[in-house]
Amino acid sequence: MTSVVKSLDWDLIIRLRDGDESAFRVVFDQYSQKIYGVAYQFLKNREQSKEVVQETLLRLWEHRLQLNSEYPLAPWLFTIARRVTLNMLRQTATSQAARKKLWLTMHPEHNDTEEAILSADLERITSQVLNTLPLQQQMVFRLSRFEGLTYEEIAARMQISVHTVKYHLTGALKTLRACFDKTEILLPVFFLTLFY
Repeated sequence: MTSVVKSLDWDLIIRLRDGDESAFRVVFDQYSQKIYGVAYQFLKNREQSKEVVQETLLRLWEHRLQLNSEYPLAPWLFTIARRVTLNMLRQTATSQAARKKLWLTMHPEHNDTEEAILSADLERITSQVLNTLPLQQQMVFRLSRFEGLTYEEIAARMQISVHTVKYHLTGALKTLRACFDKTEILLPVFFLTLFY
């Protein structure tokens, strides 16, 4: 059995090194769910786990010329997936720590009037900016940030691809960032209110 697996890996690796996209598709079909499962065990997040799969397979394609046909493909893939997962865990921890630190450095005392004014300003400016966006971009942003839907859920509801959802959300966020850079309201405050 191991010689059959080794023979299949040998063939796949040779084809990958030759730039054969159909071989890459075979690897994707054979390993993507397994890589996703490993990543999800640690991350407990669907989007991040999918990113691990994409990053792992992207690295496979980018480094295909360095593959050694004497060694099986699975250990190489899972080593890369483990590294990508650990990096993502570190980034998440750092990001969460930074958000927490930012939140703690803001005024600890509560001023209800000031908070109400700031909140009203944020809502007013956000609404004004959102209304200038193309309709589909507005809808994607509202479904993502206000209703908390995942990329897949938005894609299904709007009958568009996940890639299109990401494209529209990126565009909306760029526009909002640009507008908030021009205002006197702190950008971190805006993003904290969006994500909490």
